[in-house]
Amino acid sequence: MLESTLLSKSFGKLKALDNVSIRMEAGQAVSLVGPNGSGKTTFLKCLLGLVIPDSGAIKLYEQQILGTWDYRRHIGYMPQIGRYPDNMRVGQVFDMVKEIRRDTFTHLDDDLIKAFEVDKFAHKTMRTLSGGTRQKVSACLAFMFDPDVLVLDEPTAGLDPLASEILKEKVLAEKAKGKLVLVTSHILSDLEELTTDVMYIIEGKVQFYQSIEQLKSRTGEDKLNRALAQIMRGV
Repeated sequence: MLESTLLSKSFGKLKALDNVSIRMEAGQAVSLVGPNGSGKTTFLKCLLGLVIPDSGAIKLYEQQILGTWDYRRHIGYMPQIGRYPDNMRVGQVFDMVKEIRRDTFTHLDDDLIKAFEVDKFAHKTMRTLSGGTRQKVSACLAFMFDPDVLVLDEPTAGLDPLASEILKEKVLAEKAKGKLVLVTSHILSDLEELTTDVMYIIEGKVQFYQSIEQLKSRTGEDKLNRALAQIMRGV
């Protein structure tokens, strides 16, 4: 479904991605794990078309995505920090995005809009929202157009416990429908709950890409955080 081949990107002397070759399939939920500056964000930005790689390829549904834009209709993106026009009301942001996407979708998924009770703060301007409420807006937009691929960057950061559980239940429901989910998070308990596989990156190189069950079996640990810690000591 999603495949990168020898994907490389440098920023000056920094090698952010170094010949990254992976394949991800529908129904997987993949944790992107690694220290700060390891290349996780660069990989995601290449997928989203926000960074152009120096070499290599990315394919979605066997089609090369570099230099194109229409593939993005298949992707829902939830950034760690959402940036929106300060003076726009929440409801206006949703209306604006729906107008922009009007020719690219047939179904609107409003599950999170209802679960987060967005109608209660739809009249507020974006500048007045707390960080957690902005996260709710970002989550609603990521899922709204029923995408095949979900890219979630620190999705539960700033959310209250109830909102966090609502979002995690939604992620699991979408994965069960056969969608591909990519998640970055420093909360390893969330990753263990949400994801099926781990891609661990250091200095732009994929050190391992395995299922969580394989990692636990390999290390003899029953928790993802302990399994990762054991492997990382030897990387």
